[in-house]
Amino acid sequence: MNPRGNPASLADSRRRHSLDKRARVLTALAALEKQGQPLTFAAVARAARVSTWLTYAPGVREHIEAAQLRQAHTTPPSTAPSPTSLRAELETAWQEIKALRAERERLQAALKRQLGQQLDALHTPGSTSKTDELAAKNQHLTQQLQQALADNTAAQARITDLEEDLAAARTSLRRMIRNENLRT
Repeated sequence: MNPRGNPASLADSRRRHSLDKRARVLTALAALEKQGQPLTFAAVARAARVSTWLTYAPGVREHIEAAQLRQAHTTPPSTAPSPTSLRAELETAWQEIKALRAERERLQAALKRQLGQQLDALHTPGSTSKTDELAAKNQHLTQQLQQALADNTAAQARITDLEEDLAAARTSLRRMIRNENLRT
């Protein structure tokens, strides 16, 4: 079995996880709309506890934009976002950036470790000598096989010659016996 798991079940799990996130976005969107909260992509992402990029994804974006249009028709437009909301959105964005940078650094470090291990495995002193030793052994066994095949061919030829000699000797013996029987 594949140590990394069944690809079909992993894909199915990933699909269910994605559907769950999308459902959380739609639920959070409905709740914010019902409460009369401003409907921004970042606000919906915060309420649903998902990344902002998901709120811009096809299939989700349309719902948010439709809710924004409904909200625009039901509430008077505000003049400008409040400094508090701008600060909150900025803080959320900084936190997301910080988390993404930390994840990127963690993944880069893991990749470097893995590549280093692969390079170490290729260049270990024992692996080169072991490879040379196996190649020499392979060459020796190939020579032994060729010699055995040549010996076998020679033995087959010798057997054929001996069988012919035996047949000739039998024929000669029969003639001698017949000739001896005719004299008597």
